[in-house]
Amino acid sequence: MSVLNTMPTHEHDYPQLLSLAVHEFRTPVSVVSGYLRMLQRDTEHPLTGRQTKMVEEAEKSCARLVALVGELSEISNLDAGTARLAQQSVDVFALAHELAGSVQEVADNVHLEFRGEPAGAPITGDMTRLRAAFGAIFRAILREKASPCTVVVDCRVSQTAERRAAVIVVAEADTVQSAYDSQPGPFDEKRGGLGLALPIARRVIEAHGGRLSSPVKVLERDGKGTAIIAFPLSE
Repeated sequence: MSVLNTMPTHEHDYPQLLSLAVHEFRTPVSVVSGYLRMLQRDTEHPLTGRQTKMVEEAEKSCARLVALVGELSEISNLDAGTARLAQQSVDVFALAHELAGSVQEVADNVHLEFRGEPAGAPITGDMTRLRAAFGAIFRAILREKASPCTVVVDCRVSQTAERRAAVIVVAEADTVQSAYDSQPGPFDEKRGGLGLALPIARRVIEAHGGRLSSPVKVLERDGKGTAIIAFPLSE
């Protein structure tokens, strides 16, 4: 037998490695952030206008690093199964309805509207995390629209012989039905400009027994403009 075939895998070490990386990042980021604040508050040797602007920009970047470290920590906890999810009664249709009316549209010619069932899909879960997950998905779809369109958040209950499911489709108005009719495929969560919000969103949905996907036959060139969120419902 080959030695390579008997070597142990280390997939179970991944959450621990990520947790260690988070711990190691936090110390230097905290030090840099602290020194930047000291420079801003130094009254004995005040900064010039140009220096002040440079330090302010550096502080913004440092704050972004702090946020990314926090997101890495969330991924680590979700993957390790150590994230403490609140156990609340959440109607995912009502939550989608609420967010569809509050998510800021990224362009004047791209609009978000809600259709379908405004309530009637109760699950038990973490309201705060689900709200953040839905919001991240809605914003991701909106920001990728380069031409005028209406993006719809459509909620329906799917009934099969095996189960009932709450299904939320986020897509351009003329592709909503195609999304329902298509087989689900992988959702592209590796999108720039969103930090780790989408990888976290997928993990949060899966932690609640749901699934985040995209239709296999997406009627768009980039294949990114549609999301399907599904949760099983108890009888």
